[in-house]
Amino acid sequence: MKMVFNSNWLILLAILIILLGGCATHKVKAPALQRFYYVELHMGSLFRIVMYAPDRKTADKAAEAAFRRIIELDNIMSDYYTNSELVKLCKVKAGTPVKVSNELFDVISKSLEISKMTDGAFDITIGPCVKLWRLARTKRELPSVDEVNKAKSLVDYKKIRLSRYTRSITLSTNGMILDLGGIGKGYSADQALKLLRSMGITRALVAASGDIAMGDPPPGEKGWLIGVESIDQQENGIKRYLKLSNCGISTSGDTEQYVIIGGKRYSHIVDPKTCLGLTNRIGVTVIAPDATTSDSLATALCSAGLAKATDIVKRFHNVSAFIVTIENERTNVIKTAGFPEFILE
Repeated sequence: MKMVFNSNWLILLAILIILLGGCATHKVKAPALQRFYYVELHMGSLFRIVMYAPDRKTADKAAEAAFRRIIELDNIMSDYYTNSELVKLCKVKAGTPVKVSNELFDVISKSLEISKMTDGAFDITIGPCVKLWRLARTKRELPSVDEVNKAKSLVDYKKIRLSRYTRSITLSTNGMILDLGGIGKGYSADQALKLLRSMGITRALVAASGDIAMGDPPPGEKGWLIGVESIDQQENGIKRYLKLSNCGISTSGDTEQYVIIGGKRYSHIVDPKTCLGLTNRIGVTVIAPDATTSDSLATALCSAGLAKATDIVKRFHNVSAFIVTIENERTNVIKTAGFPEFILE
């Protein structure tokens, strides 16, 4: 039987084909992202993870993996655990190359880069001084000159040798103690954020006390709202905030952790040059491409002091700092080039 189509039927058929084709290629709208918050105690600090994920199951799985990664890094970098990879490295006879994990090689390599660029204001060989100062803070009594000189003789980042070919580390002097306290939390936050990204969670923040690694901003926002503490806040009552994303931010200073010995105020931050806690009142906030850099630089700038700090910042790409000092009851505030304007409350 011969079928005949008039022009109206042909037009309707063409429209139907277009509509069906549109339905076939139409993508199902992705579920709206929800905010999830997690907190656990690691490395002596609270680690907070904030993320935006499609559902609770996805978020829980990602957070569990991120915290597991932080625990792995703590077992590698801790100077408290007798069986950590870092402690074992320090016990090896001087001059012996030791092959280490990718993570330990990476963080020590980064530390030495920061040491060189800060003229030693950041130095992970400061371990003997840190150990001595911890005891002094507990006893509220300064160590003897002999004790300080003995500890200082072991401090010099140039006594660490790296071999990228064999991924090994050699300590040149017996008794050296490496301390990653000024970089480890920032590094761990970066690594946890990196893991979240690999699992498809790009809108996330990992905070290790005062060291924060940020990914993409929350949905509909230009950045994460970050509060910035400083040593002058008790005086002026100002609360400062920044909106940031895809970077690291760290704050260091003696806002809370300090000790009074002999009527003098000493910070918990140890100066590699004196082997004692800092006596200059200084607070530093650093913004950098990652939290590993911001963590180590915040510590370094406190040790370097205001006169050298601004010059050190200029040596780094995409790094800026907010520095506050208090001397003789006079407050001095400096923002280096590129540091964003605060949101004040």
